Amino acid sequence: MQGLRQKVETELLSDILPFWINNTIDDQYGGFRGQVANDLTIDPHAPKGLILNARILWTFSKAFSVYRNPAYLATARRAHDYLTRYFWDREFGGVYWMLDFEGRPIDTKKRIYGQAFTVYALAEYLHASGDPEALAMALRLVEQIESTGHDDLHGGYFETYERDWKLAVDQRLSDVDPDEKKSMNTHLHLLEAYAALLHFHEDETVRLRLGELIKIFLDHIIDSTTHHFILFFDEEWRSRSTKISFGHDIEGSWLLCEAAAILGYPAVLARVREAAVKMAQAVFEQGLDSDGGLLYEAQPAGIIDTHKHWWPQAEAVVGFLNAYHLTGQRRFLEGAERSWAFIDKYIVDHKNGEWFWMVSREGVPDATQDKVGPWKCPYHNSRTCFEVMERLDAGQASQAEAMQQAR
Repeated sequence: MQGLRQKVETELLSDILPFWINNTIDDQYGGFRGQVANDLTIDPHAPKGLILNARILWTFSKAFSVYRNPAYLATARRAHDYLTRYFWDREFGGVYWMLDFEGRPIDTKKRIYGQAFTVYALAEYLHASGDPEALAMALRLVEQIESTGHDDLHGGYFETYERDWKLAVDQRLSDVDPDEKKSMNTHLHLLEAYAALLHFHEDETVRLRLGELIKIFLDHIIDSTTHHFILFFDEEWRSRSTKISFGHDIEGSWLLCEAAAILGYPAVLARVREAAVKMAQAVFEQGLDSDGGLLYEAQPAGIIDTHKHWWPQAEAVVGFLNAYHLTGQRRFLEGAERSWAFIDKYIVDHKNGEWFWMVSREGVPDATQDKVGPWKCPYHNSRTCFEVMERLDAGQASQAEAMQQAR
């Protein structure tokens, strides 16, 4: 396990964090580049996405909290300042989805997914910087989400609003998603955001809604028969999809545990941990390929997409490690180690840096996909490194304490 820890820290410090500092800062137009191709070709006029900016803010805030490197705080502050100056809608509240290369809004929709990632990033920046304005901004976003986005009748949150916070006709987060009012994905990352904010700042509304979100996952989103996430719903929580996303399943298994631990109610935590182990087991048995890579998607009848995207590989390492710590079953630890070995062999670009977007089942990288873009960010891979280090350090500390007590 210590070998795994050393490998992830080396990847974090020598590849991931330097790549984003060296290749994405936009000194010409401000903020960060909106697009960098796989071969590191830069499009200086590419749009700048909210998710990219928020995830950079989270990553470097977290990095500074761990390492206290001033360069990491400077990068986080750059992301924070750009977000508050350009993404923030001073007229209607909330944050825009997309800007042009000069910082002008080109997609003014208020997607709850994007608002959630901004709360998540601001919570981590608050912890790193101590800036009270970060907390104030996060709480303003929570107030906007709760006053407009929450479904007071059936629970949960709708997907997408127009700039003035009227419910949008088209609810889709992306072009590949069905047009449904509620999704697993938005609820998962709002849960993640509220858990992070509650971890750093006690708030009655955030605590209440975090409890509700966990209950929604247990009662509606986790299929109690298959132990996979249901991905889309109508507003009354009737299922509107059958597709299985192994990456979201394994990511959600550990995020739910983290959220329940922060919430702090033992009975809820026990239910969540039981569900998380079943989810990890289903992914291990159905989605993990023989080479240690995680296949992308399935239907109940079988696998439908054998590509191996960067982010499910990252989440598999943490999710299997979490399942190992919950159960003591060595196969989960081996699953985490195999997942990291696959990442190092096939996903990390050892020539140009960072990670390939995806590889084929045979391990061939897709060179047409970007290294940096609206969805290709330093969040999944850096967060995996931080989580693995924290979890293995905590396990080593617990083991040392137990040995001391035995003496």
